[in-house]
Amino acid sequence: MRHFKLTIAYDGTDFHGWQMQSNKPTIQGEIVGVLRRVTEENVQLYGAGRTDAGVHALGQVASFRTQSGLSAQEFQRALNALLPSTIRIVAAEEVGPDFHARWSAVGKIYRYRLYRGRVVPPCVYRYVLHYPFPLDEDAMRIAASRYVGPHDFAAFAASTGSEDDDRERSTVREIFSSELVRSEDGQELVYTVKGRSFLRYMVRKMVGTLLEVGRGKMAPDDILRLYELRDRSMSGPTVPPQGLCMVEVLHDEPWRI
Repeated sequence: MRHFKLTIAYDGTDFHGWQMQSNKPTIQGEIVGVLRRVTEENVQLYGAGRTDAGVHALGQVASFRTQSGLSAQEFQRALNALLPSTIRIVAAEEVGPDFHARWSAVGKIYRYRLYRGRVVPPCVYRYVLHYPFPLDEDAMRIAASRYVGPHDFAAFAASTGSEDDDRERSTVREIFSSELVRSEDGQELVYTVKGRSFLRYMVRKMVGTLLEVGRGKMAPDDILRLYELRDRSMSGPTVPPQGLCMVEVLHDEPWRI
C-alpha cells in the first residue's frame, strides 16, 4: 500500500464545503470521484480540516492510500485534468505510512479579508466581505492580540446541535498569532490567525467580534470576558464565509520518505 499527500487550492463558492454529501457538490467529493476513477479502487480521502460552504483554500491538505502504480506527479496531472477548474492540486507527493492529513497536522493558518473601498471590484467580490463603513482599526488590532494564547473559545464556536455533545467537548484552543493589517493597496483589512486547531465557525466569530470592537459596540478587553462567559450569544456575529480562506496547514516532517 502506498501513501500520498495532496496540497489543494479551491474556490469554495460553488461547493457545499469540503466534506462529502449525497447529491451535493463538495471539494472532497469531487476529488474522491476522480481518484476512484483513475485507480479503480474505493479510495478514501482524509482532509486536514473541514471548510464550510463558500470558504476557500490555498493550502488545504489531504491524504489517501492506494495500490496504484501511478507516481505523485501522474496523480497531480490526472486530477488537474479531470477536476473542475475551481479545484487545483498544487502539489502531490508520496509520503510514509505514518502521515495523516488531519492527525499529523500541528497548526493551521486562516485569513479573512474585509474590503473597505466604496465599490468592490468584480474580480474580488467572491473572496471578501464588503464593509465600507467607519471602523476603529486601532482598537481592532488590540482586540486581535487578545486572541493569542490558550483560551476557552466556547463563546466563538458553533453548537454541535447536541446539548450533551456541547457540554462534553473541549473548547480550549491555542492561538499562536493573530494580526490585523491593511493590504498594500490600502483597500482591504486582512486578518490572519495561526493556531493549532479551530472549532467550527470559530474564525468567522472571531472576525465578527473584531467588527463589533471596530464599531465601538465592544472594547478589546471584552474578549477576555467572553472566555469566562462561554456564551455564544455574547460574542460578535458569524461573518459570511466568502472572506475566509485556509491559507496553509502545518505538519511535522518525519513522515517524509
